[in-house]
Amino acid sequence: MATEAQSEGEVPASDSGRRDAICSFVICNDSSLRGQPIIFNPDFFVEKLRHEKPEVFTELVVSNITRLIDLPGTELAQLMGEVDLKLPGGAGSASGFFRSLMSLKRKEKGVVFGSPLTEEGIAQIYQLIEYLHKNLRVEGLFRVPGNSVRQQILRDALNTGADIDLESGEFHSNDVATLLKMFLGELPEPLLTHKHFHAHLKIADLMQFDDKGNKTNVPDKQRQIEALQLLFLILPPPNRNLLKLLLDLLYQTAKKQDKNKMSAYNLALMFAPHVLWPKNVTANDLQENITKLNNGMAFMIKHSQKLFKAPAYIRECARLHYLGSRTQTSKFNKQSLSQTPGREPSSSRVQKRTRSRSFSGLIKRKVLGNQMSEHKDKYATPEAVTMSELKRASKENMNTDSSEESRILLSSTQNLLSSRSSVTTTHSGTWTGSLLAAF
Repeated sequence: MATEAQSEGEVPASDSGRRDAICSFVICNDSSLRGQPIIFNPDFFVEKLRHEKPEVFTELVVSNITRLIDLPGTELAQLMGEVDLKLPGGAGSASGFFRSLMSLKRKEKGVVFGSPLTEEGIAQIYQLIEYLHKNLRVEGLFRVPGNSVRQQILRDALNTGADIDLESGEFHSNDVATLLKMFLGELPEPLLTHKHFHAHLKIADLMQFDDKGNKTNVPDKQRQIEALQLLFLILPPPNRNLLKLLLDLLYQTAKKQDKNKMSAYNLALMFAPHVLWPKNVTANDLQENITKLNNGMAFMIKHSQKLFKAPAYIRECARLHYLGSRTQTSKFNKQSLSQTPGREPSSSRVQKRTRSRSFSGLIKRKVLGNQMSEHKDKYATPEAVTMSELKRASKENMNTDSSEESRILLSSTQNLLSSRSSVTTTHSGTWTGSLLAAF
């Protein structure tokens, strides 16, 4: 039976490269679905929490970001979108000619180019990305400009929402690559958004520490990757989706650098202004931060395959947020059912109260309970058996059993407690023997 299930659930040999994303063994009662591959998403609860409770999700992620990088009040407020971006060096918005040029570009915006990023726009641009994946060996890809006439034709077609046959040979790879950069350059804000600008500068400064706790000049790659994973989690969904597509394309391009002569750093020089740089600024405005931004972009390209996975502790927190609360709800429902009329009480507390109708059993449990709890409270004595508890128990006993034997037992016990001065309080064993002797 197990052999049969395994043969039905195996991934075909052609899909062996996707074994990390597809379960190779599936147990399913529906025979029509057993041969179908099942996509496993380890970030399921993370995405669920992001969509259903965005405020809780953001607080969880940001609290861990501030654990890794130092963000003063203003920079943290910028990350949260509470204040506008303040550029390094006191540079403000671009002035004069540059600002006017950008406003003219905004007036000519279409469905895709120059518009805020949307899923519909990404679907159009994906045609360019898909084509470039098939032409990564072209030398100077993303560096050599294409033909402006062909680019305009392609741009107009994308703005109308048309499907384009890029395999027809009408367009060159450099036309498509240049148009992709043009699309990113005309977005209203960088792909990583203005809010994240200062956080990325701080990530570039994450360095390792030596054995004495002193900061070194060696980048702490693990902390940088973790910080980027967290930052990418709080990107707007369209930005995050396009960033993943773009970084994967650039990663694959850099792997073919022996053919296309485009290393990760060369690609970073081409794309950092569109992905990281704030809009309406020049290189002079950024000054010494340009090196950090270019290196940061190169780092993202090299490690792109790790950056879109939530850290393990975020996954666990999201999972416990749902499964933990479900477990508590289940326990609550079970307790409620156990207290309904006609059902046997299931909780230990209810069971103890049921057994307390035996008055002698109550006294014995009180005495033995005090002996077991002496190590928790050094002031606990056999006198912890309060009169109020005995009176309550005696009323229950009188209501259920009005026999003369019960009244005599109650009277004997009360007389014994009233003579506390004769009881040895330092040795609970003596107390136990004296009290049990009354029975």
